[in-house]
Amino acid sequence: MTERKRKGKPFWDKEYQTGQHLALSTNPSEDLIKFTHWLTREYGRRYLNPTTSVLDLGCGNGRNLLYLTKTFGPRGVGYDTSKEALAQAKELSRGLPLEYQQRSIAEPLLVPTASQTLVLDMMTSHLLKETARENLHAEIARVLKPNGWLFFKTFLREGDVHAERLLREHPATEAGSYIHPKIGGVEHVFTEAEIATVLDEHFIIHRVTTSHRHYKRRSISVYAQRTTD
Repeated sequence: MTERKRKGKPFWDKEYQTGQHLALSTNPSEDLIKFTHWLTREYGRRYLNPTTSVLDLGCGNGRNLLYLTKTFGPRGVGYDTSKEALAQAKELSRGLPLEYQQRSIAEPLLVPTASQTLVLDMMTSHLLKETARENLHAEIARVLKPNGWLFFKTFLREGDVHAERLLREHPATEAGSYIHPKIGGVEHVFTEAEIATVLDEHFIIHRVTTSHRHYKRRSISVYAQRTTD
């Protein structure tokens, strides 16, 4: 398969059919579970209950929305570009208050302003270029309710020797980005300071957790609360 054919939707459709390159699962992210434990410990069920709404950007097979709805009861919407991933998500979500749309997160989010209690951006927006990431962060701020939450998980550059090798050997035009040798598209790897700058305008960061340095890829999870402006 050529790099061109691997790019975008064809790559992800094939990946959700075969799992050839990435370790895909129907289990929820452990980092998301840790976030919900923290959120309920700090605030009880104020933000996770049947009256709240969750938007999952890059929902894949719906595993994280499924966890949230089955555990806490909120309704939710998932966006993904992969038809195959969404077919799996819909099958797994039968009977639950979840809906899925085949959409790019580079486009405006088709949900009302101040309508979402929680937005998930988990290993998703790093696939966008700088201008598209900026637009997405503004859209996330728009759709979140005042005091709503963004759970943001992405690659962390500090201490990631694999990321540094990719940046050297497969550089993209934007600083901090590379061309993924398997997927064929651009990926961005964030520094912790860069994340703080990106979120500063609309969010208060309550907690940051990072994976250990011995992991092949380092990741960072950010618990960010929408300001009331």
